[in-house]
Amino acid sequence: MMRFSTLMKHPADWMTGEGADNAIVLTSRIRLARNLAGVPFPGWAKKNQRAEALEDMRPAVEGLKCMKEPFSQELDSLSSVQKQVMVERHLISREHAARGEGSAAVIERRQSIAIMLNEEDHLRMQAIRPGLELTAAYESLVEVDDQLSEQLEYAFDHELGYLTTCPTNLGTGLRGSAMLHLPALVLSDQIGQVLQAVNKIGLAVRGIFGEGTESLGNLFQISNQSTLGESEETILRRLERVISQVATHERNARGKLVEDDPDMVCDKIGRAYGVLRNAWIIDSKEALNHLSLLRLGGDLGIFSHDTVGLCDELLMEIQPAHLQMHSGSKLAPEERDTIRAEIVRSRLQSLKAPDTFSINKGGEDQDSPPDLGIA
Repeated sequence: MMRFSTLMKHPADWMTGEGADNAIVLTSRIRLARNLAGVPFPGWAKKNQRAEALEDMRPAVEGLKCMKEPFSQELDSLSSVQKQVMVERHLISREHAARGEGSAAVIERRQSIAIMLNEEDHLRMQAIRPGLELTAAYESLVEVDDQLSEQLEYAFDHELGYLTTCPTNLGTGLRGSAMLHLPALVLSDQIGQVLQAVNKIGLAVRGIFGEGTESLGNLFQISNQSTLGESEETILRRLERVISQVATHERNARGKLVEDDPDMVCDKIGRAYGVLRNAWIIDSKEALNHLSLLRLGGDLGIFSHDTVGLCDELLMEIQPAHLQMHSGSKLAPEERDTIRAEIVRSRLQSLKAPDTFSINKGGEDQDSPPDLGIA
């Protein structure tokens, strides 16, 4: 089995890969919720029942074709910092991190497939891909689900579908989401209107770490809310269509900002570069917001395109638990702010300051998907 240190040593494939529309859609994630038949759901189960369920599930999950020498660990054997690092990498949920005895996580080497055992449901399977790749992520998870269903009997009703702890997951048990980088919609004060339209058609918009979290670095998660009464394909088609629509609005907003006020765009990106290259103390919120603008600069051609990938890696590396793993000790917030600034300065050392701005307006002439009713 893979050790935790090995898992953390390399960035996940979805953090460094190129996917469709990666300039705006950072990642796509599919999650499936499943429970075992005839076994109390985790929230109702006694300690021994949770342990027995884990004993049944874990060998089946570790034996999946995609799980070659995976990371597999019970959560009560991990430190709070280790669990928080996994939350920051979107490998487990905040709720799962809060659980202890009788819960585990099994993660494949590339970190594209992660399975939580005894979270809210017995099985929470997820696949993450770079860019807008919801269908590809779903197909990889269907293979996992099919293999597990041959060894484990799922709680299933022929009228209701897969039975889950929360009624909102009843039916397909499928949650699809994408993480979008929308700085131009924020800068142009259009973000509220766009997100309101998304909410009106039954999709959820959340912050960087999901439900109940703040949107930092101009990053927004868009996901489906309903799982009952529709097929997986219908849910995915609607979600992909809406995400494509939002990406088009962001792309057009970028083009309009560059055309109408290029000096303002360059000034904001230049100031972000200056702060990140020279700050000695910087908190998470400020760093994420400046990295968002630096990433926008890479998208627009102000910096080399490699800047986009560098910013994506830094968005993860500067998170509180990652900083503590990096330093090998628990850090006070003030210490984290100092180390965060040091890491950012070091990583951006070779990024040259632009003396002229050659902005790429690209994307304005692409075909738009069906309208959301956003002006």
